[in-house]
Amino acid sequence: MKKEHVLHCQFSAWYPLFRSLTIKRQDPPTRSQPDSDDEAEEIQWSDDENTATLTAPEFPEFTTKVQEAINSLGGSVFPKLNWSAPRDAYWIAMNSSLKCKTLSDIFLLFKSSDFITRDFTQPFMHCTDDSPDPCIEYELVLRKWCELIPGAEFRCFVKENKLIGISQRDYTQYYDHICKQKEEICRCIQEFFKKHIQYKFLDEDFVFDIYRDSRGKVWLIDFNPFGEVTDSLLFTWEELISEKNLNGDFTEGDAQEQDSPAFRCTDSEVTVQPSPYLSYRLPKDFVDLSTGEDAHKLIDFLKLKRNQQDDD
Repeated sequence: MKKEHVLHCQFSAWYPLFRSLTIKRQDPPTRSQPDSDDEAEEIQWSDDENTATLTAPEFPEFTTKVQEAINSLGGSVFPKLNWSAPRDAYWIAMNSSLKCKTLSDIFLLFKSSDFITRDFTQPFMHCTDDSPDPCIEYELVLRKWCELIPGAEFRCFVKENKLIGISQRDYTQYYDHICKQKEEICRCIQEFFKKHIQYKFLDEDFVFDIYRDSRGKVWLIDFNPFGEVTDSLLFTWEELISEKNLNGDFTEGDAQEQDSPAFRCTDSEVTVQPSPYLSYRLPKDFVDLSTGEDAHKLIDFLKLKRNQQDDD
């Protein structure tokens, strides 16, 4: 995966090409500058105390334009940055949803999201080329809010302009209709890909998300880079890159045609898992300890427990 592949998956890069296939968006201003130096000043020092009073900056013109954009989309929007939406921060919102009606709703989600932070700080994580990082103009993307059923979302993996794999998006849950209709779902997605996506995207290798509504119509949701920065869901990246064992989950009776993509879904309630976003509700130190990702924290914790035992 190269940096140009990441850039091609920015919303503003692909939306003009596939506008008719996806959910409507509105363009608020991408940035706002304070009207004066005084307005830009965030810290006011007191003469009689050695403490600072923090004053939040205000951008009334920007706020007004964003609210106008929200109103033009029906009063509720789904916010995101160039690449990511704050899906990991839904729990902090009053409605436990990404549905936003004001700029304050958007700020709350963005400030609480690791996904948004990664867009700002590590947009080219896992890229293999050593070229200088391109200059990025960050943009606030507002899309019309639609009540999407998680069981109708699918992620599609494309390599060399060939659709090689389709995965249930909400893989932590079992949906009976997916198992019963997987051949029809796979066929609809293939037709959509060949008619609207194949050879039209800016790269040969990419990932795209779709939504299949109750009438069977397929909607394009988003594009993502073909690489580890994108969640492979029910596949592994080793399988997708090598294209080996992709159809290993099918029996001979369900054998797929050679040019058909592998289709994977959660096929039993026994395999239901907790949401992968639940860990974002916990302090990061707790998560690191439970997963063992930070060895130093684990060592410190074990030393603390040993000292407590010695004291006892």
